[in-house]
Amino acid sequence: MSVELHICKNHDSWLKRRKKYIGGSDVACIMGLNPWKTNRQLYREKKGLVEPDDISDNPLVKYGTEAEEHIRALFALDHPELKVEYVKNNSWHNSKYPFAAASLDAWTTEIETGRKGILEIKTATITNAQQSAKWKDRIPDNYYCQVLYYLGVTEWDFADLRANLKYEFPDSPLHIITRDYHIERSEVEEDIATVMEKTAEFYDLLKKNVEPPTLLTL
Repeated sequence: MSVELHICKNHDSWLKRRKKYIGGSDVACIMGLNPWKTNRQLYREKKGLVEPDDISDNPLVKYGTEAEEHIRALFALDHPELKVEYVKNNSWHNSKYPFAAASLDAWTTEIETGRKGILEIKTATITNAQQSAKWKDRIPDNYYCQVLYYLGVTEWDFADLRANLKYEFPDSPLHIITRDYHIERSEVEEDIATVMEKTAEFYDLLKKNVEPPTLLTL
């Protein structure tokens, strides 16, 4: 096994490189767990049959992008037991999975033990009880797939997800909650194996020009 870090020279180079691989945000589509995009839509985008929607100007996306560096810094302050590292336009690769690329929000090291982990950062605006329930005591399935994929690519020991949840209910003041979710690799090995297997199968369909049947999106 060989895990390597590639640093792209700029964001445009990172975008071009990303198109060649299956990225973490693609995995929920492949598993049929992305609320906004099906596996079939992803296939057509990867084959160049359709252009992906440009969501860069979406206010929620812009908020998440601009907030990331601040949330990462706060996480580091809250967890002095961890060394938190980050480089822009990063792309991690594993020789076991030539189809995979992991672009991490940060990577961490336990100072006392040397164990390595990933940090995933999410922002979400909660406007109803159903959205709130998805974050109660668990990571939503689409984000859970992404974390599993990153553990698969890096083969590291654990993952942390920090969520910045903005509760915007009608006639109520803005309420923001920060939640940290911790996952030990040893406890999710079967889930990791499933995600990596399904992603490899999707990549094989891409190479064979075989469009997959649409999985039901939850």
